[in-house]
Amino acid sequence: MADITDIKTIMYTEKSLGLQEAGIIVVQTSPKMTKNGLKEVFREFFGISPLKINSMRVNGKVKRFKGIQGKRNDTKKFYVKLPEDAKIESLAV
Repeated sequence: MADITDIKTIMYTEKSLGLQEAGIIVVQTSPKMTKNGLKEVFREFFGISPLKINSMRVNGKVKRFKGIQGKRNDTKKFYVKLPEDAKIESLAV
């Protein structure tokens, strides 16, 4: 069962803001989130049924800090196409 807490961020980059004008939002989630789970979250919490969802798995980078090697967390990135009349108030920039 997917939950809204699995959504980490809604991305606001130059590319994602350009996509928002076309009705596509970019959502970063935990790696366990699925397309059907994300569709459920959008229906339940935002009252919107997405038209199309594309997903991308993003592996965490290996980084060094003061000589100690570590790794960033893995995430998933979803491109969610919304209907033309759909608006999410919390996404207004």
